[in-house]
Amino acid sequence: MSSALIHTSFYRFTPLADPEAVARHLREICAHVQGSILVAPEGLSGVAAGTAEHIAAFEQALLNDAPFAGAFTGMAFKRSSCNTAPFARMKVHVKPEIVAFGVDGVTAVASDDTHVSPQAWRTLIQRDDVVVIDNRNSFEYRLGRFEGAIDPQVDNFRDFAQWVQARAPQWREQGKTVAMYCTGGIRCEKTSTWMQEQGLAVRQLQGGILNYFQSLPDAELDWQGECFVFDNRIAINTRMQETDTTARQVYDPASPDEAWRLTRALRLDAATDE
Repeated sequence: MSSALIHTSFYRFTPLADPEAVARHLREICAHVQGSILVAPEGLSGVAAGTAEHIAAFEQALLNDAPFAGAFTGMAFKRSSCNTAPFARMKVHVKPEIVAFGVDGVTAVASDDTHVSPQAWRTLIQRDDVVVIDNRNSFEYRLGRFEGAIDPQVDNFRDFAQWVQARAPQWREQGKTVAMYCTGGIRCEKTSTWMQEQGLAVRQLQGGILNYFQSLPDAELDWQGECFVFDNRIAINTRMQETDTTARQVYDPASPDEAWRLTRALRLDAATDE
């Protein structure tokens, strides 16, 4: 791959009658980009990297190619720069869910709109009646977070529901609004409807951290640190630029959940350099 690379991330919750057919066409249009894409009956989620020309062509194919039948029309793309090649190859997989929450029957295909724009989010998280939740892993939270955000300290996204259920009665009693965010928005979108069913007033940052960085030139006023990205770049700053942070600085080898992540990151990094 060229040294001039662009990274794009995207997702869309939308019913897909034939995920296998969608995956087949995706493999056809991915000849010049690398990354990872998940396809499921509830939609699509992916990341890709390539030259600006190839990424633009790939994004347009997702939006407009006839085999997708308009399923991804209007899907947002969040772009960032690369000094390091983020991926060594392209992988397209069909899964039961594009993000596994661990609660049967939860989907965001027909969820109520709880999105808050980056501009409105800045005001929302300053309110005294708002609880701000970081809906990511603890190692991501340590690296960077919104001021005042809570780390649920769960090792797996599947444990998030139990954490919320233990605190929901107190939040309801106090009349709190739960404002949550994640990297690109997909985790929050998957959980928002379920959280409303728990009787909670919920708001989520539209497009996640990446959209916040992309939308606000002064995002550093509200954001502390860097943002972890799940590829060989490791982290980006509020300007959507790759930083010098390494996997060894992110993961705690004394934590079983993080030790295997560190091993995998070092292995993937070696594979990219080959």
